[in-house]
Amino acid sequence: MRSAPFRFERLKMLKQQGVVLFFALVALLAMSLAAVALIRSVDTSTMIAGNLAFKQAATRSGDAGIDAAIGWLQATQLANASLNVFADATHPFNITDTATRPGYHSSIDPALSLTAAATWNAANSRTLATDATGNTVSYIIQRMCRTRDAVVPAAGCLYGIDPSNPNPTSIPLPSDICDGLGCPPAGQSPIFRITARTLGLKNSVSYVQVFVN
Repeated sequence: MRSAPFRFERLKMLKQQGVVLFFALVALLAMSLAAVALIRSVDTSTMIAGNLAFKQAATRSGDAGIDAAIGWLQATQLANASLNVFADATHPFNITDTATRPGYHSSIDPALSLTAAATWNAANSRTLATDATGNTVSYIIQRMCRTRDAVVPAAGCLYGIDPSNPNPTSIPLPSDICDGLGCPPAGQSPIFRITARTLGLKNSVSYVQVFVN
């Protein structure tokens, strides 16, 4: 009669061991799922941070394309200082010649989509050497004029401010500061739009655009 309680308690303990194992397995599965979710979250955050870093690096490299384009404009004007851009149709700024001067366009062509990859070919754009960070920069210069291959007054251009007026309140018309086709270079000059496109690592693409005159 004394051994009966002992057998009963032992049988009860054996039944409880199976239930504990089941709950332990469920808890282990939940912890495993939480660990996987945490790892995926960390990986996603790292990937996003890396992509942003590549994008920012590509944007910074775009400044090199802007500088190169401005340098080209200055060098071209210096080499053709004897030609009056306001009157001489042979001035390089009045001609679109993608064969000898790739990357320069004497007008705003609506068909030239700056976001289309096909636009950035060897004729329409000028590409710089790949820099140390692995970014490749190209630029396109567009004269803000309606008419292609025309001297400035007849091309219907968007003009910058008069450099002789240090505090302009409005942009005067070309006829207000010059007369005839032979307007001096000190008068208004057309605005040029420079667009730099950078192809970076991880297929990152960045655009930088400025207006100069």
